[in-house]
Amino acid sequence: MMGARQGTRSLLMRFLSYYAGQTHLFVADLLCALTIAGVDLAFPQILRSLTHGLFAGDASAIKPVLVYLLAGLAGMYALRFACRYFVIFWGHVMGARMESRMRQDLFDAYERMSLSYFDRNKTGDLMSRLVNDLFDISEVAHHGPEFVLIGIVEIVGSFVILGHISPQLTAVMGVMLAVVVAYNAYANWRMRAVYAESRMRIAGVNARLEDALAGVRVTKGFAAEDLERSKFAESNGAYLDSKTRMYRAMGRYQAAIAALMGALCTVIVVGGGWLVAEGRLQAADLATFALYISLFTSPIENILNFTETFQKALAGFARFAEVVGTVPDVRDAPGAPDLRVSKGSISYRDVCFSYPDEPDAPVIRDLTLDVAPGRTVALVGPSGGGKSTTCALLPRFYDVDGGAILIDGQDVRSVTQRSLREAIGLVQQDVYLFDGTIAENIAYGRPGATQVEIAAAGRRARVDEFALAMPDGYDTQVGERGTRLSGGQKQRIAIARVFLKNPAILILDEATSALDNESEQAVQESLAELAHGRTTMVIAHRLSTIRDADEIVTMEGGRVVERGTHADLLARGGTYARYYRMQFGHDG
Repeated sequence: MMGARQGTRSLLMRFLSYYAGQTHLFVADLLCALTIAGVDLAFPQILRSLTHGLFAGDASAIKPVLVYLLAGLAGMYALRFACRYFVIFWGHVMGARMESRMRQDLFDAYERMSLSYFDRNKTGDLMSRLVNDLFDISEVAHHGPEFVLIGIVEIVGSFVILGHISPQLTAVMGVMLAVVVAYNAYANWRMRAVYAESRMRIAGVNARLEDALAGVRVTKGFAAEDLERSKFAESNGAYLDSKTRMYRAMGRYQAAIAALMGALCTVIVVGGGWLVAEGRLQAADLATFALYISLFTSPIENILNFTETFQKALAGFARFAEVVGTVPDVRDAPGAPDLRVSKGSISYRDVCFSYPDEPDAPVIRDLTLDVAPGRTVALVGPSGGGKSTTCALLPRFYDVDGGAILIDGQDVRSVTQRSLREAIGLVQQDVYLFDGTIAENIAYGRPGATQVEIAAAGRRARVDEFALAMPDGYDTQVGERGTRLSGGQKQRIAIARVFLKNPAILILDEATSALDNESEQAVQESLAELAHGRTTMVIAHRLSTIRDADEIVTMEGGRVVERGTHADLLARGGTYARYYRMQFGHDG
């Protein structure tokens, strides 16, 4: 229980930190809220004074006083109008700015995360945290301080005035108020878990939707629409069940609060009538008391109802804080220097690695491998042999469990990730193009590049062969994930990116395995030009693409089983020769 309270307190302190930078709006919002509360408190008292004083005197003196009263009330409510406008407009702007900062912080946290984090979490769930979980934050950020301040002023002010009018009725009201507060605390404790479950379920719906939309071509190809509908119906139904439980809890809560407030008003009216009948309370005072009862109970209801929104926001903010507070698995050492590449030599020294979610299943075992500067080394072997993982360890997408990886004698863990990855160019089989133009996707290799530089990179990658034939040339929209382009065209854009980046080290991860023969030849020519003069590691299943590599390394079970040139390995008649015969049916 103590841990839960400390956790909630920690969340609140983190939430309050987002008011920094909004101090002027925050203070002005509270001052306006205080003014609104003061005006609301003043009106019943003015009416009571009129009833007891002015209306009980000479009627001829009423009219001149009413003129001044009209002017005073008009000014008072004009001020209230201006304050209300400020609270609604600028208060909401303040909340929206805080929400925007949180959303940016969450996105920044995603960008800091290591790949292992995205291996463990679904894209739809991450999107839900970015969009849905922050939905109520703006309202809480704005209305929280406002409701609390107005509520405290109006509740305390009304209670003092009511105690002056009738101590007996006020004492009864205080007892019933204690019951309301106690029930509110109990109900909110019960609802917190319900709201948290609802957040989790909508994240599941988002994850299912993202998965279905991303794989829609596979779904269409296998006529599996009914299967996807049933999967979505399952997650959607689970969300509906959680929402039903949430609304049931909400209904019980609001109905109980309304019943308690109704009981309070009933007791006050009946008790006040009894006191009037006994001559212990004037009728005008009872009317004033009734006005203050409304003023007293209204902020209580606002605060109690606001706790529902607060609980939703707290559940969402807890998920937000969980991500923002996550420490990436791969991070720079304190004071890490930038990588300085002079030659581009690569050394794997007794490297061992297991993926974080499967620590007992080693993928790389005692790997020792040297790649000389400017040389091309090809990694071949069966799926799951550790080829892609070996290359993924070089730019520190993951950290090794044992051993070390060196570039020009510098341990990749000792330098900044940015400088390390700026020195490495990566071309993969599954090319990802961002929604935008061909030029924008090429420029991803070096933001800020000029159109001349982009076009030069495009020419070297043979992009201009198809781009210039399009009506908009390099300004042609590629569509979401490059859906308007062929596989070979997307691959050449990916190569152009790396040409523009101009790294010292190159990783080619099965860059041509999914292409037809004609596209493969064109892309292979571009890759050959790209690799010229760079230290290059190539992963290939098509052995015809790596015959000219300076060295071929065969891997199985995360280990090097043989290495040499194409001719040497064929002559040995080992694992590589067996793979080659399987693909081509002969040696040579």
